[in-house]
Parts: sequence; C-alpha cells; structure tokens
Amino acid sequence: MPHDINSYSDLGTRPSPAHRDMSQAQPKCCGVVDEVRARRTTRANKPQPWIARKFAVGLTVLIVGYSSYVYAARFCKDMIVKNSTALGNQATGVAFLVVFAFLLFLMSWCYVVVVITSPGYARQHTQTTSRPGYDHIDTSPTLNSTDVRGISYELMSPTPNIFHPPTHEPARKHHPQSSLGSGKSKTLTSQSSAAPSSVAKLEQNSHSQSSTRGPEETRATDGFGPESLHIPYRATLPTHANPYQLGPPIPPPVFTRRPTTTPVLLPEYRYCNRCQIVKPSRTHHCRSCGTCVLKYDHHCPWIGQCVGAYNQKFFVNFLQWATLFCFWTFATLLGLNVKPRTSPGPELDPQQIVVIALAGFFGLFCVLILASQLHLILLNQTTVESLNHRSMRDREQALLSQMHKWYHFCAKRRTRRQWDEEWGRIGIEGNLWWLGSGKANWEAVMGKNVWRWILPVGRHLDDGLNYPTNPRFDGAGRWRRRKEWPSDLR
Repeated sequence: MPHDINSYSDLGTRPSPAHRDMSQAQPKCCGVVDEVRARRTTRANKPQPWIARKFAVGLTVLIVGYSSYVYAARFCKDMIVKNSTALGNQATGVAFLVVFAFLLFLMSWCYVVVVITSPGYARQHTQTTSRPGYDHIDTSPTLNSTDVRGISYELMSPTPNIFHPPTHEPARKHHPQSSLGSGKSKTLTSQSSAAPSSVAKLEQNSHSQSSTRGPEETRATDGFGPESLHIPYRATLPTHANPYQLGPPIPPPVFTRRPTTTPVLLPEYRYCNRCQIVKPSRTHHCRSCGTCVLKYDHHCPWIGQCVGAYNQKFFVNFLQWATLFCFWTFATLLGLNVKPRTSPGPELDPQQIVVIALAGFFGLFCVLILASQLHLILLNQTTVESLNHRSMRDREQALLSQMHKWYHFCAKRRTRRQWDEEWGRIGIEGNLWWLGSGKANWEAVMGKNVWRWILPVGRHLDDGLNYPTNPRFDGAGRWRRRKEWPSDLR
C-alpha cells in the first residue's frame, strides 16, 4: 500500500526515499496497465491498414505475371520459333499458347471483378443505435443466466435429470416440523431440515414441471431441474445435497441431442457492440475490415477483402478458372519436362521448374477452396455457420463415446439415427437457412442461367438483408423437434 506522508507526523519522522518511490510507482504501474488495455481495445476495433489488406493482391499479380512470362516467352516461344531448347514442335507450342491465353484472360477477368466488387457492408443499410432491450450487458453468461438471448450450445452441459423421483415410487415429501415415531423417520427428518433451502425449492419446481410434461420435453433453458446447474456426466451429488439419498438408486443419465437454444433471429442477439448496429441476418463482424459484412463467409487476403453476399458468386467463378489455369500450366510444363527422350535433350530450365512448383501449389489450394465453397452453397451455409454445425457434431461424437465403447460402431449409428428421427439431420433439417433442396440452394447464389455459373456476369441475386428461414425453426431461430414441424414436413 502507498504510504501517506501525513501518517508519519505523530511519530516525528519522515518517509524514507524508498517509501516515496513506492508511493509514486504504484499509480504509474496501474496507469500503464490501463493504457495497454485501452490500446489493445482500440486496435481490436480498428481495421487493418489498407496496405496490409491489399498486399496479397499485389503479390498475386506478380506471381501470375511471372508465370505468364515464363510460360509464353520461354516455354511456348521456343517451340514456335523452333529453338534448340524447345521441348516440342511448332504446332504444340501454338496450341499450348492459345489455351493458356484463354484461361489467363478468364481468370484475370474474374479476379478483377471479385476484387472491385464490395461484399456488402451492414453500415450502408442500417443506422447506429443502442442495444435493444438491454441496460447492462453480462459478458460472462452462465447456465443460470436470464439473458433473453438464451444460452449458447457450448455453454450447455447435458446432465441427467437426477432430481426427478423414480416413476414406480411417488415423490417423498419432507416435513421438518412434524414429529415421527420411528427412529428412521426421525433421522430422515433431521437430514431433511439440514438440506439447503435452494435444493428444496428446486425439488418442488422439478415435481411441478414433471407433472405437466414428460422428461423428454424438459429443455436445458427452462430454469428447472439440474440443467440449470453445472453437474458433470455421471456425477453423484454430496450426501447433504441429495434429497433421494435414502430412496432407490438414481437412474442412469438420459443421453439425447440438445441443439442450441440461442435465439439468433432476435435483435438483442444480433447487436454488434463495435459497429453499434443491429446486424441483419447472417451478418458478422470482420476484424480485418473492421466492419460488419452481409452474409459473411470469410476474409480472403488474396482478394483483399471479405467474401460476402454481393461477391460470393464472383469468388466461385474466379476459383473455377484459377483451378483450370493452374492445372493446365502445371500439367503441360511438367509433362514436356519429364517425358522420356531417345536422345540427349536440352537442359532443364530452372524458371520452368519454379513455375511448376507455383502452379501445383496454388492449383491444389484453389481446388480445395472451390470444393469447400461448392459444398457450402449446396447446403446454403457460410463458413461461419458450418463451424457451428461442426461444433455440434463434435459434441455429439463425444457424447456417443460416453454412451458406447469405441468399437460399438453399429450402436453409435443406431443412436445417431434415433436422434435424426427425433430432430432431423444437423446440416440439413437442422440448418436455419435450408431452402428444401440443393438445387434451390444453388440457384439462390449462382442463379439459373448456366452462363452465370461460369462467367462473372450479372448482379447478386439477394439484397443481403432478408433471407427465408427453415420452417423447422421457430420465430426466434431455434431448432424444433420433428413432431413440432409443420405437418407436410414431418
């Protein structure tokens, strides 16, 4: 603690230089910590510098330009003019150059379009406002939270319903004030009076809840039963907190699917603290760009911006032609450089070897991203939304590992099939934006015209603000059981 100079007046002494240094150093140290925190928050709210976001664009232009020079001026030209270092005849050189130029033109066209097309920013369609329905924001939600946004799937801890009494025996009632004759009853009475009042209230709420609906109807966010407590799987309550310690043994835990109960469609949940706006549906904040992007998929440094509602189709067009361009360059260069020769041929060109490596690397990179994008479009998902579904699958896989041995593959498959019969499949019926078929999902992004599928023509088909929702979800965006779906979808 800092020493006050006046505190030494009664003793007739003055503080030593060390005491004065300590009293002056502590406020400075705390000030430095606060300053560092403030700077970190400011940096998190600021976008990356423009030169950092566009650096990869310039690098891409340099790589494509260098590869084009090597392929056209050193590889095809030698064959066309019949140099001694040529790897093929004149006709081969002309054909390779024509195909290369065609692919280069289409890839460059798509790249320019996707770079100059904005993904769509939420600030251009919404106005800043305060968080609706909130006076105070709790940054550390728990299972007991009464936040209307609900509880995220990651914070939910599936627990057995251990507070419900067995069905074959009625629930016991504790009367601490009553006088019982037998010694066993007196013991029960004394233990009941020592139990915490919160457990008694929880037991009473659990009995009233079980009388109105079955255990299969109990949800984790109702606020009743052990779902509102952090109790791990197969956990045993302490003796003083277990109201059924003298009754029959606790039944085994009930394992079931528990989708997230977060109401993602409510304005309270869609509020962005950094932009101070209510985000439209499927909008997320990009830290690199420092703003909220409509139908945010991911931030791609190779195009210098995000992939969103307005440029996703052009991004897919670019990936298509970039994959063909890279593989054509890789295959033709590699094929003529390693083909068997009957006589000693020209030495290998080191620059052609470099282009072969670049074309192979970026070709593999593009084909993987293209496959991922096509898969997500057919499911009508973004990369961020697919991560949520993947998290749910991983959580269920861990749950199945607790239920069955690692070699019980058939039992795990049967359990997952039962969950799918009750809820539907996670990535399809459990997708909030599923439109009913892969064809409908594809046409919602790429359009119905075949030319739009392969060329960067036309405009985006949606406004990025409104999207039809899956009728298997309620109005707040929560997944319902199959029996709660519309009758024509069951």
